[in-house]
Amino acid sequence: MKFFKVNINTAAPRNPEASILLIYTGGTIGMVSDKQDEHLVPFDFSEVIHRVPEMRQFKVMLTVLSLDPPIDSSNIGVEHWVKLAQIIQVNYDEYDGFVVLHGTDTMAYSASVLSFLLENLSKPVIFTGAQVPIGRMRTDARRNLITALEIASAHLKGKPLVPEVCIFFNTQLLRGNRATKVESRMFNAFHSGKFPPLAHVGIDIEYNQTNIKPLAEQPLKVFQDLEDQVAVLKLFPGISPAVVKAVLESEGLKGLVLETFGSGNAPTYPWFLELLKQAMQRGVVILNISQCEEGEVRQGQYETSLYLREMGVVGGSDMTTEAAVTKLMFVLGQRLSMDETKELLQTNLRGELTLRV
Repeated sequence: MKFFKVNINTAAPRNPEASILLIYTGGTIGMVSDKQDEHLVPFDFSEVIHRVPEMRQFKVMLTVLSLDPPIDSSNIGVEHWVKLAQIIQVNYDEYDGFVVLHGTDTMAYSASVLSFLLENLSKPVIFTGAQVPIGRMRTDARRNLITALEIASAHLKGKPLVPEVCIFFNTQLLRGNRATKVESRMFNAFHSGKFPPLAHVGIDIEYNQTNIKPLAEQPLKVFQDLEDQVAVLKLFPGISPAVVKAVLESEGLKGLVLETFGSGNAPTYPWFLELLKQAMQRGVVILNISQCEEGEVRQGQYETSLYLREMGVVGGSDMTTEAAVTKLMFVLGQRLSMDETKELLQTNLRGELTLRV
């Protein structure tokens, strides 16, 4: 996996207000039409000022690291996530903030996992992308890029305003591990229905400081171990024993995100409960989250979830699927005992879930 580095001269500031590392992994935001105007191809980031001349107004020192070659976000995997975390770790002391340009399809997964890999983060890591390529007339790429850079460089009394992993898109700044992609044709592609936006962007950027994580007091700690032997099983009425068995008995399976109904409810068929029980006896960790976009798991509220709690299924509270999958990868990667693993899954590590008193 190779990156090439480009130093960008924005306004050639003598006294820059901030230094930002821009990491381009791929995606629509970095695409332009070829000479025949028939295909989309990645553009040369050394010419980003020509594509986005508004950047000349920034009083920042900007460096671009571009994945060579860029990849479609559908191909993002564990090795890319670990590499992103390593890049931020190596460059952490040199820059005031980081902007990651990423395809929209899996951006919420990448933002979620980066939040777990980067413990005690005290600088902004802002993901953004676009629905329309930067080379098109009605693109949203310029606005998203400019605003993400502005947020990443925003400080108050020498301290960053948003010291956490976020997604900025269209008009909202969202906590990365609370976001989900909900649109493929409109500019408001992301939503965080279970947690309010960290900022609204109009004429001004209005930050919601009460919801932004406080500045970490401990040094940055970067993790690099993720367990990829996990699966997602979305329940539906009429699901067959063969389907459930095929997933739960997958070779090497270590963890399962179980998408249940409503507040964590599932069928009480004896065959279903027996398959879950057998999987857990083999050491598979099962994390229960709600299929509802704004739902929350409360195991035991109804009889159809009481069975799950009693057999040891972990309640995932109000985590998104993206956060649940990547948190399961992260926690299992720590190689803890079963009790420690379950406890950590139910602990609010990076603002990804709401703890009820």
